[in-house]
Amino acid sequence: MPSKKEGDELPSPWSEFLSKLDESLNEPLELHCIGGFVLVYFYGYPRTTGDIDYCSAVPANLNLEEVAGEGSPLHKKYGVWLHRVAVANLPEEYQARLTEMVPGEFSHLKLLVPDPYDCILSKLERGSGKDRDDADYLFRSQKLNAKLLRERYEKELRHNLIGNVEWHDGTLKLWIEIFEAPR
Repeated sequence: MPSKKEGDELPSPWSEFLSKLDESLNEPLELHCIGGFVLVYFYGYPRTTGDIDYCSAVPANLNLEEVAGEGSPLHKKYGVWLHRVAVANLPEEYQARLTEMVPGEFSHLKLLVPDPYDCILSKLERGSGKDRDDADYLFRSQKLNAKLLRERYEKELRHNLIGNVEWHDGTLKLWIEIFEAPR
């Protein structure tokens, strides 16, 4: 389970930034959020981030970069911004497992976050040390099951990965060994 509790609010400047974004909307907008923002403000990872990475916006016809992206008036005012991630591989069924981050907080805006397994798998393709640390935190803090992580990878992600699939297989195997090692 996430470390966020019912009634928790986003801290400043996120709350103000997202409220202003919400006020600018004329229709509902769902952001499928990934990355550090999700780890910090939904799963309780003690690190910082200056942006909200999102892989999908529904509807997709809004120019969010102009309104709330890096260099936008909202970014200049609040020091945080939205960042559309151009390439992100998530498991095929991730949308069915999305959770609303701050239900009822905004009139038009919904921030949706993947479950912790999908968060880990979204980091696999890039596979940086920071990604592995994020994944390790999620695996341990959410008390995840290595078998379920492997199964979801095999069933919903592996066949969609670009590049050396054996590298991805080996990376996931190594990560799980690290995750399961006693500390």
